[in-house]
Amino acid sequence: MHTLSLYAALLALLFVALSIRIIRLRRSLHIALGDAGNDALLRAISVHANFAEYVPLSLILLYLLEGQGAHPALLHGLGVSLLMGRLSHAFGVSQANENFRFRVFGMALTFTTLITSSAYLLVAYLLRMGGA
Repeated sequence: MHTLSLYAALLALLFVALSIRIIRLRRSLHIALGDAGNDALLRAISVHANFAEYVPLSLILLYLLEGQGAHPALLHGLGVSLLMGRLSHAFGVSQANENFRFRVFGMALTFTTLITSSAYLLVAYLLRMGGA
């Protein structure tokens, strides 16, 4: 029952790496707030913000799945999906000549994690309610 710990730790490290990337860009460009119209900084901020928007809810759902005894293979599959989705999205958005395939693929994996986790939790809840 510690499968989620692996993905939470890896995603936390990725979040730190994305944060450091912004800090380095800000220092090298001498931009304290905002993006000052710099495309690279805007993209880094966008990647970081998108990560911060989707990962916490995804981890909460995975935590609930793990707590309900979901099979480790499901948890690993969803954890890998979320991690690869965030990496793909970050790579795609970070490119000056953005390749939307990486961005779309990353969001598709993230949404797959959210939808699959939510569906599993809803079905488990309804089955328990029917048996109560």
